[in-house]
Amino acid sequence: MSLMLNDEVALGNDVRYKSFIVAIEKVLKQFESSTEWADLITNLVKVKKTIENYSQFHSIPKRITLSKRLAQCLHPALPFGVHLKTLEVYETIFQIIDKYHLQRDIILYSYGLFSLLSDAALPVKPILLTLYETYFLPLGEALNPILTGFLIGLFSALEEGADYYNRIIILLDNLANRIDEFYFYTCIWSAINFVSIVRYSAITFILNHFDKRKNMSDQIYLIGLSIETMVSAVCTCLHDSGQPLVQRSILDFLLTCLPLHRKLLLKINMVKIINGTFYILLQRDMTLNRRIYTWFLGANQLSEDITNEQHQVNDLIDSSSYFVTHTQEILIESLRSLLELISMKPTLTIVKLDNDDNKPMTSIIDSHRSSTWTLTKLIRVLLILST
Repeated sequence: MSLMLNDEVALGNDVRYKSFIVAIEKVLKQFESSTEWADLITNLVKVKKTIENYSQFHSIPKRITLSKRLAQCLHPALPFGVHLKTLEVYETIFQIIDKYHLQRDIILYSYGLFSLLSDAALPVKPILLTLYETYFLPLGEALNPILTGFLIGLFSALEEGADYYNRIIILLDNLANRIDEFYFYTCIWSAINFVSIVRYSAITFILNHFDKRKNMSDQIYLIGLSIETMVSAVCTCLHDSGQPLVQRSILDFLLTCLPLHRKLLLKINMVKIINGTFYILLQRDMTLNRRIYTWFLGANQLSEDITNEQHQVNDLIDSSSYFVTHTQEILIESLRSLLELISMKPTLTIVKLDNDDNKPMTSIIDSHRSSTWTLTKLIRVLLILST
């Protein structure tokens, strides 16, 4: 069975296309003998010239090998001159192939490009952003398969006050306008969950796009398509003690977007989030703890709610009544869930591995960071909450 695509099958008898295949194979082969970065530039020039010589063909042969070599030439350890020459090859390819072929091969051509922006030298960044704006952005929802990787690449380079900050923000906004907003924010939460370097900038982006004149229920797309993904990302940020700014920003998200009286999430999800706030309480950081207390007591909600929704919040007379009405039950449930986890003995399972002389491997089954909790820590949380 042939693995060639339909257009390549149709071109199979074209003598010129066969020559194109031979020529590109020959040039790509030369990368194997490259020993210095200057050799890479020479080979990149040859690749670019070869593709230009056969510009009548919209389908580039040997795309997998080609994309692999181009990605290798974007390694951050290489001089930015190599990066610039590599981007020239990408631009040549994007100019020659049509939109259909770019959509078809977007996964191949994005490999290597997305990780470059955060490490790129200043002369490289505007050229890379231009490639994104000119060729990637118009694809719209065809970017869905690689959207999470795209967002990781953009958010990892997003630092307030840095060069091209505003340009990246505009690019992100344009992406959000061209893609289903629920899917867009699902990918953001997925990036937050798995890549630590993007957490602060991504959460800040979400907060900046929350309209405080509306309720979260009117902007529910900010949660994304998967509540589980969002909750997992929130918990991951709450446990990210190595980045206090991430913890602070995710607490601001809870304060602003998920006040306890809105009841936007199921109890089981709220328990997970509140357990994450207990982890922060143990750090004894007053700037963070103050945000947690404010969330529990609804201190930042009372004046606003009384003004805008008097008929819904007559019971919110002060922070104490807010706590009793909206926080106490879920807080007790969270403490009870931790106590149950602590009381359970670790469960050991014996896993027999094939081809390993039946040697057992012992592993401890825990539940989402629960293994770190002890009775002593839980007592400390109770003491902190009671002060």
